[in-house]
Amino acid sequence: MWHSNLAVSNESGAMDWDKLRIFHAVADAGSLTHAGDVLHLSQSAVSRQIRALEDSLGTTLFHRHARGLILTEQGELLFEATSTMAKKLDTAAARIRDSEEEVFGELKVTTTTGFGTLWLAPRLVKLYERYPELKIDLMLEERVLDLPMREADVAIRMKEPSQADLIRKRLLNIRMCLYASPRYLARAGSPQRVEDMAGHRLICQNPVTPQVTAGAELAQRILAQEIHSTLTVNNYFGVLQGVLNDIGVGILPDYLTADFPDLVRVLPSVESGEVPVFLAYPEELRQSRRVTAFRDFVQEEIMAYRRLQAGAPAGGDMV
Repeated sequence: MWHSNLAVSNESGAMDWDKLRIFHAVADAGSLTHAGDVLHLSQSAVSRQIRALEDSLGTTLFHRHARGLILTEQGELLFEATSTMAKKLDTAAARIRDSEEEVFGELKVTTTTGFGTLWLAPRLVKLYERYPELKIDLMLEERVLDLPMREADVAIRMKEPSQADLIRKRLLNIRMCLYASPRYLARAGSPQRVEDMAGHRLICQNPVTPQVTAGAELAQRILAQEIHSTLTVNNYFGVLQGVLNDIGVGILPDYLTADFPDLVRVLPSVESGEVPVFLAYPEELRQSRRVTAFRDFVQEEIMAYRRLQAGAPAGGDMV
């Protein structure tokens, strides 16, 4: 929105929209040259507009040195304001585009690495078949992104979001359980008591790795059995690969049983507490066709998961 190729406005020195747009690009890039490339303007034109803006405000916005530009305290204040403006403009543009009949354009989705790689990503082909012009930016990380500030449009998190002005829906409850491959158990035997885990290799996330608290607590409980050999990975995708390749007994979320039916539940009475899974998005995107399409798709997939699990013993309860 801000980086469109607009003509540079008048030379009067007034703090107009175009000068703010150019200032924002320079502050974001930290360089007149890089900002000029983004804006399709010459370096001299960008520099002229910045100086005109500084003159109109009666202050210096950048410290200039050989390695680039650094914002002054006044520049930081203005950049904070233009960043907020840019996000609001992006939101307005998204809402305008969403008034169209078709579902298309970019949708920024964030969730954890485990849920994103193991459950969500394999199912997205169905969403693309329905909406082939949709562009999904899937951001997988444990850090909770700021939805009201539009770091993402939709989030699926392993706890109820605490941010205000969010629409949230509880999708399901999951538990972390112990699983192994049939080949591993045929070779190493099946533990009958939690104390028997001392004779097995445990595959889990390191308890200090950012993760759901229930998973970390279960890992600490098992590690207390004086496990002699471990494989720790910083996400559940890696844990699953270790289990599938017969390395040991792994701590994994129970939603994997639908897609990996050959996994064998080890010590069925040993599991974590319930972990709620929530879908959330900003109130201002309530009418977004892309968000609605994604939300409905996820809910349909949850229902399909529920039907698949019906009649089979499950580690966690669906809601």
